Amino acid sequence: MTGALGQSLAKVLGTRTSGALHKLGLETVEDLVRHYPRRHSAPGELTDMAALRDGEHVTVMAEVRTATIRQMRSRGGAMLEVLVTDGRQSLSLTFFAKRAGVLRMHEDKLRPGRVGLFTGTVGSYKGKRQLVHPDYLIVGVDAADADEATIEASRPIPIYPAAAAVPTWRIGRSVRTVLDPLTEADVPDPIPESLRLAHGLPTLLEALRGVHVPTDQAAIDAATHRLRYEEALVLQTALARRRADRQSHAATSRVGVAGRLLDAFDTRLPFPLTAGQLRVGEEIAVDLARETPMLRLLQGDVGAGKTIVALRAMLRVVDAGGQAALLAPTEVLAAQHERTLRDLLGPLAQGGMLGGADVATRVTLLTGSQGSLARRKALGEAASGGAGIVVGTHALLSETVQFAELGLVVVDEQHRFGVEQRDALRTRGERVPHTLVMTATPIPRTVAMTVFGDLETSQLTERPAGRADTVTHVVPADNAAWMTRIWDRVREEVDAGGRAYVVCPRIDGDVPEDDAGDDPASDDPASDDPASGEEPAPDVADTLGAKPTKRPLEAVSEVAERLRGLPALAGIAVGVMHGRLSGDEKDAAMEAFAHGRTPVLVSTTVIEVGVDVPEATVMVVLDAEHFGLSQLHQLRGRVGRSTKPGLCLLVSHAEDGTLSYERLTAVAETSDGFALAEKDLELRREGDVLGAAQSGGRNSLRLLRVVRDADLLAVARDDARSLIDSDPTLASSPALADAIAMWLGEREEFLERT
Repeated sequence: MTGALGQSLAKVLGTRTSGALHKLGLETVEDLVRHYPRRHSAPGELTDMAALRDGEHVTVMAEVRTATIRQMRSRGGAMLEVLVTDGRQSLSLTFFAKRAGVLRMHEDKLRPGRVGLFTGTVGSYKGKRQLVHPDYLIVGVDAADADEATIEASRPIPIYPAAAAVPTWRIGRSVRTVLDPLTEADVPDPIPESLRLAHGLPTLLEALRGVHVPTDQAAIDAATHRLRYEEALVLQTALARRRADRQSHAATSRVGVAGRLLDAFDTRLPFPLTAGQLRVGEEIAVDLARETPMLRLLQGDVGAGKTIVALRAMLRVVDAGGQAALLAPTEVLAAQHERTLRDLLGPLAQGGMLGGADVATRVTLLTGSQGSLARRKALGEAASGGAGIVVGTHALLSETVQFAELGLVVVDEQHRFGVEQRDALRTRGERVPHTLVMTATPIPRTVAMTVFGDLETSQLTERPAGRADTVTHVVPADNAAWMTRIWDRVREEVDAGGRAYVVCPRIDGDVPEDDAGDDPASDDPASDDPASGEEPAPDVADTLGAKPTKRPLEAVSEVAERLRGLPALAGIAVGVMHGRLSGDEKDAAMEAFAHGRTPVLVSTTVIEVGVDVPEATVMVVLDAEHFGLSQLHQLRGRVGRSTKPGLCLLVSHAEDGTLSYERLTAVAETSDGFALAEKDLELRREGDVLGAAQSGGRNSLRLLRVVRDADLLAVARDDARSLIDSDPTLASSPALADAIAMWLGEREEFLERT
């Protein structure tokens, strides 16, 4: 940003003030005027001091009688006590600081005889009414005369996100210093004039004045509506531009060939495809037949059959002479996918081998922890085209991995991958491969429209026939009898041929609850794939109402040892799974669990997505309040994957009536992932909706809320697509192009969740 908005605050406000604002991440005039108030206080009535009531927010016009600084012996630090009067009654103004020098500025302004407006919340101390750290305007200093001061007092008061070193009143005055001299020419408007006039919106400068120096609530409402629309338009135009850019690239049309792999696969399927799977399959087939690259999001609830849909798409591409790459976020999941595809394909995955079908291909696995011999074999099959389907982790993205003709990239759980990683495959050849993005995390319409606005979206909601239901219960962790019953129940399931997962938030013990978020245990330094060690379970206790206890969280190592000593599980082998294990160790742990050699598996969330053991019938989640709602739903999806019913037990210390308990109850009451996703949005903080990258920081969404502003987002999306259709490079809207470049610099990764 250049011009008036691009000026540094040090130049405009001086080094002392700008240094304080720097602590809030504010560097330029643009940053400061975009630092919107978090709320506006209604102007207090000019109140007769005799009528003041404790807890009331007031604005009082009064004269300073005395101002005295003194040291506080009992608590340390200094206090400035100012006595003001309306001529009849008096009121105490109190300011605290660590050092007396900090209070000199207030003392200098609050001289006896001066008249001012004092705004704050009325309290009492030793029978005297007081305002603690009030905001104030001094006539003749902050306002020219009493009339001007009265006008200022009649306006809504902006309350800014502030810090101890930068109180809200100082931010407000700094804003006025930079905002008052600005002209329309100084403030380029990202909203094209045609759209602004069509929607009856104020200019950007008018909106900035409306939020920072409002005359009334109507001015605030008009300004914030305009600024929200601006954020929505910038976001949606960025998505529309990316969509148009991708459509300008060439892809190879992949039209299915009758009588080959796809038809043979459909014939050997032991169950009918659901109506949803057939519908989505046709949508993908139409996309693959085009000469522009497909970019489609396939979202489906747990157990909806996304893998079958993706495999059919991969086989269609192989039939058309191309290869498909399936990119998984962890080695556990990559190995799981490779085994699943081989099992589903049977002889169709044994191309050129004894026992292979006449029409067949090969499926190969490529991960970072493979031995050199297996890796060389996999590389050779990918480069020669012998493997029509290559499954792998981040290792697939290495420059040493070459494909004969990559036609389709399937990205599983796309949020685990960064921009450069996905582009490494998509830009590997002369023509851009088609891309299918899968997620097992149900995404509400509002979020999908915001985060994935440039993707075509397909949704699977039906469960394949024959899948049993899973019953979920919340179990109080302090109920000893119920806890004993949990392990008796696990024993019963194992004796009946089932398997049981026991999920913990940590790998190692001795991590206090309040410090658990700093535990780096989930990183896997031995793997090529950072995500092969699960992300730590999010500690949501503080924001969702769990009672802080300093209680150590349950850990895999300790729980596994404890279970091995329980009489209820005597004679039952207990395995462990977590991100510190090597790739071979993870494979061995999963194989032992799947085959029943260790029918109880104590694990972290590394098994959260995609792991498929049909015999698993019980899921026990310890410290369940420390997991996200959608994460709990994904964990629950690891059981009930066959005709046997599943049981999910959420063990929690959350107290009834807290938001944590409400969240757990929501999981127990419904198995509909899309309903839970909507509930998740209700319970989570707004800043979490788009992920951590969208929470805080100078480039994050400031006023727009994807849930509340869904209708506004839809309008902005239509406007953005029309803009890009008529002006793909935004040549006629340079301010909008600049806003995209500046605001979305740190958002590129979230926009590239494609």
